[in-house]
Amino acid sequence: MELVLVGLNFRTAPVEVREKVSFSQEQALQAAEDLRSQGILEETLVLSTCNRSEVYGVRPVGNRESAAALASYLCKFHKMQPDVLNPALFHHYDHDVVRHLFRVAAGLESMLLGEAEILGQVRDAYLRAYEGHVTGPVLNRLFQAALEIGKRVRAETELGTRPMGVASAGMKLAERIFGKLNDRSALVLGAGTISEQVVSQLRDRNIGRLYVSNRSRDKAEEFGRQYNGKVIEWGEWDAALKLPDVIVSAVGVQDVLLTKPLMERAMSARGNRALFLMDLGLPRNVEPAVGKLYNIFLYTIDDLTEIVQQNREARESEVPKAEALVEEHVAKFISWQASVELIGVLDTLRGSLKERRAAFLAEKLAGINHFNAQDREQIGGLMDELIEQLLIVPAERLRAEKELRKKIQSVEAIRALYLSDREKP
Repeated sequence: MELVLVGLNFRTAPVEVREKVSFSQEQALQAAEDLRSQGILEETLVLSTCNRSEVYGVRPVGNRESAAALASYLCKFHKMQPDVLNPALFHHYDHDVVRHLFRVAAGLESMLLGEAEILGQVRDAYLRAYEGHVTGPVLNRLFQAALEIGKRVRAETELGTRPMGVASAGMKLAERIFGKLNDRSALVLGAGTISEQVVSQLRDRNIGRLYVSNRSRDKAEEFGRQYNGKVIEWGEWDAALKLPDVIVSAVGVQDVLLTKPLMERAMSARGNRALFLMDLGLPRNVEPAVGKLYNIFLYTIDDLTEIVQQNREARESEVPKAEALVEEHVAKFISWQASVELIGVLDTLRGSLKERRAAFLAEKLAGINHFNAQDREQIGGLMDELIEQLLIVPAERLRAEKELRKKIQSVEAIRALYLSDREKP
């Protein structure tokens, strides 16, 4: 039951690298299936958001090369050179994997401290992996615990009562340019979770006119009805881009959506009226050169540094409370993990003792002629009963007594003490 994690995030890689290693929902499931079928991992789950791409897994018994194999797989999957990708990757093992995931779910590893979106992203990634049958008992338990700690942090600390996410940070930037947004118009490209959060932020600011566009016309119309927005036909950019003051794009496309030539035509048609562009796509939806055009204010996720810092300063006093909750749940998971491993050791030890019992009786009773076959069988049965009493009772106590499980942190000493090298997994 050895956990491994290989990934990158906004701390280790700029957006130019992160966008190349992002996974669509289909790619995440495909990668998980590949890693299992190739024997690199027994269980696996891919968590990919705008700020991170992380692969969680349970290593096969005795395989110490899983992290290197994972890094190699990521390079091949995303067609990247190892010397470009490897410096951005971090590797975690066992208890460090648990702690990292719990901090992610708690919002402690986010660009925006305590961001609202990440817990939902962790939940969605877990549900897709579970329904895709690529997780197992260990990752199921791990991610269920992560969701629990995420909820507790939001319920019991100020990180949850004053959440700030990418959507709200972007709208704060728009307000710096236009002031109040109640007499402005906005176009939202995409109809996913982030787009919903953007629309919610726009409505909270009483946006004057709202336009929505999505590749699926049906979904765009549903989105428009839900949020009282006018639907703009997907791809009719020359007409659509003349209308809004604010454009937010959060679309999962591989190719650039808004190019420099397209935006040059749009700005000419709108008389170079100021335009705020927020690119929340990963890969990016807007060509970076667009930001150099006159009166276009283009921001990406990595441009949120100033707001991130202000957000962090306002919440840092809550970090110790959140970290204490994380450590409480890390200890619980480690105890569960150790108890499961110990039960496995006890099962292995039972088999080993029965083998030794048979050899012991054969040797000791060889010269005792007055025992008949029934006597020998009865002696063997008594020894088996003793073995069961010695091993079954501790195993049952481990399953039943929560406090006893908390006391167990590692079973390596027990494994090394009682099992020979050939008997160890």
